[in-house]
Order: sequence, then structure tokens, then C-alpha cells
Amino acid sequence: MAVRPRDKKVIVIMPAYNAEKTLVKCVADIPREWVDEIILTDDASQDRTVEIARQLGLHVLVHDKNRGYGANQKTCYTEALRRGADIVVMVHPDHQYDPTVIPQLIKPLLAEECDAVFGSRMLGGHPLEGGMPKWKYLANIFLTALENAVFYMYLTEYHSGLRAYSRRYLERINFHLNSDDFVFDSEIIAQGVIQGMRIREIPIQTRYFEEASQIGFWRSVVYGLSILKTLVKFKLHVKGIKRFKMFEPKEVSETSREEAVSGVGEPK
Repeated sequence: MAVRPRDKKVIVIMPAYNAEKTLVKCVADIPREWVDEIILTDDASQDRTVEIARQLGLHVLVHDKNRGYGANQKTCYTEALRRGADIVVMVHPDHQYDPTVIPQLIKPLLAEECDAVFGSRMLGGHPLEGGMPKWKYLANIFLTALENAVFYMYLTEYHSGLRAYSRRYLERINFHLNSDDFVFDSEIIAQGVIQGMRIREIPIQTRYFEEASQIGFWRSVVYGLSILKTLVKFKLHVKGIKRFKMFEPKEVSETSREEAVSGVGEPK
């Protein structure tokens, strides 16, 4: 078995909401010899997610109200950087993505061959056999093709939730200015593209089941329209027609850090 180099700190972040049914299985599948710490941010769940996470020995943060998937990631990344992470891996606690691939995900980052690595369900092959709805599969293909055309790059998928970022990536971009909703995942890629970040992909398998969190059709429509809006803003910024602060290099300040974690605390 390959041995992980110990000169870089690897932190897994888990943006959680009502994950009590899948959290234990998901954490059990994380290869702990490749991970130094696990941070779970709970977005005001209505179940026992926080209690279970604390029992598992995770570092737990809790939003005082539901703030959204993007806001959850902001808290996670801010805390991971504060705790000295060199590599940050996002794992959804609903167990839809297989965390056993974490070694393959972070090896290029440990070797400093790139700045981010994404798991791709398309590269993994047979996403429909894994349970992905056909309409979601077709929308994924369409949006990915459009994003490749706008970004002048080639990825097989932009919408996977299994990702790893280097500290350099997260420190160079204004992720605090991104949406609090699901389009955060596309905005953070657009920011990385503008800052010249190097992105790779690894194949992963699709896994859909009843307990896995999924957004419905109309919420997906809103998500798709939000991506189109992001692409327009990206193009306007790159062409110099209109500048957007979210695409500028990040200016690190204590104020931005405090704003990112306001309303967050340990459970009482």
C-alpha cells in the first residue's frame, strides 16, 4: 500500500445538512491514514447530525440558521485554512460520492502537479447505470460543454461534489464573495480559471440512493440559470467590459475572515 508523504496537512471538510442516516458510513470509508483532520459544518440540521459527528470525534462547527450549501463551504474552507490545511478535500456526508478515492484525489496535489483535482462521474463512465436521472445527465453534458467553451479549457464535468483544493488555490480567490447556494461550485472554478489555477480530474463512480441528498428538477433549473449568469459575468470580466470583485485576486484580511464565520459556533 502506498504511503502518504507527511509534509503537507490534509483536511477533509464535510458540508452537512440532515446527514444522520449516512454520516457514520461515510466517515468510516475515509482512509484516515491519508487525512489529518475532518471538519464538519452543520447547516442547522433538524436531525442528529451534530450529535453523531461529535461522537465520531470530528471537529464540528454549527450554523445558527440554515445558510445554504455555498455558505457552508465558505465556513468549511475558512476553518480548514485557519487550522493549517495544505490540501482541503470536500466530501459530502450523504455518501453519494465514494471517499475511498481520496488518495487518488490528493496525490497530484501532494506532488504539486496541480492546484485542484475534481472527481468526474463522466470520466468514471456509466453514470446512468449508477442511478443518475437522464435529465440530469443531459443537463450536465450541456452545461459542461458550455463551460469548456467559455473557460477555454477541457473538463469532463464541472458539477461533481468530490473535490480537492490546494491552499494556494483557496488563498488566491475570493470564495467569500460567492453565492451561498449551489452555484458556489461553479463560481469557485471560474475564479480559479481566471487566477491560472491548474485543474485535473480523476474518474469516480456515480452513486444515487434514497438517503443521498439531491436537488429536484426546478431547483436544478435555477442552478442551471445561475451557472449561465456566472459565465456571462466571467466573460464580461475577462473582456474588461465590467469588473467583478469576486474574480479579482483575494485580499486577505481579518475582517473577511470574521464575516465568513459569523453565526458559526460549537454546539452547546
